Amino acid sequence: MKAPAQGLSVGVVGASSLLGKELLAVLKERAFPVARMVTAENDEAEPDMPVVDLREGFEPAILRENVAEKDFDVVFIASPIRPRGKRPDDSRPPSFLDSPAQLAHAADCTVIDLDEGLAGQPGGVLRVPFLERGGAASHACQQAPASFYVSAHPACIVLSALLLRLAARFTLTSAVAEVFAPASEIGPQAVDELQRQTSGLLSFQEIPQAVFGRQLAFNLLPRFAHGRAKGAALGAIEKRIHQQLAGYLGQRTVLPAVRVFQAAVFHSLAVSLYVETHEPAPVEALEEALKGPRLALTRRREPAPSQAEASGTSDILVDAVARDESRARGAWIWAVADNLRLAALNAIEIAETARPQARALGR
Repeated sequence: MKAPAQGLSVGVVGASSLLGKELLAVLKERAFPVARMVTAENDEAEPDMPVVDLREGFEPAILRENVAEKDFDVVFIASPIRPRGKRPDDSRPPSFLDSPAQLAHAADCTVIDLDEGLAGQPGGVLRVPFLERGGAASHACQQAPASFYVSAHPACIVLSALLLRLAARFTLTSAVAEVFAPASEIGPQAVDELQRQTSGLLSFQEIPQAVFGRQLAFNLLPRFAHGRAKGAALGAIEKRIHQQLAGYLGQRTVLPAVRVFQAAVFHSLAVSLYVETHEPAPVEALEEALKGPRLALTRRREPAPSQAEASGTSDILVDAVARDESRARGAWIWAVADNLRLAALNAIEIAETARPQARALGR
C-alpha cells in the first residue's frame, strides 16, 4: 500500500480526536502531498480504519487488509494508543498502528508523536522546526539518529520561542511561567462539560462535574477535585511541559518554573512569563529580541491579545513587554496561541523536514 511517487502514504492515529481533526485540516491547508491516508482509532466504539485518497476527495473506503510499517511514509499519533479490544466480527490481527513498540522502532517510515502516544518508549527526539532554522539546531536535534519524533507540547513551543529569542540577546537569570490551559487540552468531553456548565449556571440549573469535579465555568482551577475523572490532568500536563523544556532548552538558557491552571475557555492557551535579566534591559530591547518568524508582537496602543483572538491563527500572539515595577531586572510577557493548531502545524513541519519526506517534498 506504499504511496506512489507523486505523494506520500500517511497514517493518523486518533484522527477523530480534537487534535487529530485539526491535524487533518492543516494537512489539507498546507497541501501536504498525501497520495493515500489511513486514519486509525484505538477505541472499540470507533469504525474500522478507512483509506482516503486525497486526490479524489475525503470519502473513506473501509480498509480490509491489515497494515504494516512498510505501508507508510509518515505516521502521526494524535491520541494515546490503547490496545484494540477483540471484536466478535473482527478477525484481523493487531495492526502496526495499534502497537507503540512497533511505532517507536519503525525503520521504514517517520513516526511523529503529538500526544504522548509513545510515552515511555526510548529513542524519541523532541523537535520545534521553526526554532531550528538558520543553523540554530536544538539541543535535542543534535542527538541522532531518532527512532521517532516528538512534537513539543504547545506550551513548550511558546515558552521555548520566548526564552530562546531573549537568551540570544540577554543573559537570563530566572524565569517563572504560568500556563492557562483550555478545555480542549483535555478533550471533547471537557469542552462539552464546560459548555453545559456555562448553560446550566445561566439558567440556574444543576451543572455536570464529571470531568472537572467542580465548577469551571466563570472560574479558574489550580487542580481538579480528588478522585474525579481526569483528576490528574493538570499535574500530568505540568510534568510533560517541564520535562520537554528541560530536554529541549538544555543548557542554552534558564529553565523556567512552570505552573498550569485550568481556564474557563474552550480553545487556545495563554502564558504569563516572568523573566529576569542579568543587567536591566529596556522593554523596547526585549521586544526587539522577540521579533521573528511565528511571533506576532502587539503594539502598545493596541488591545492585548486574548485566547479568543488566538483561536484559528498559526502565530504566537505576544503582548507588549511590561516592566516589573518592584524589580529593575524583571519583565512580564503575555502570550497566547491556538493550542491545537500550533501542535498540528509543528508536527507537520517535522514531517516536512524529516527524511525521506524532505526529499519527496524537494526540501
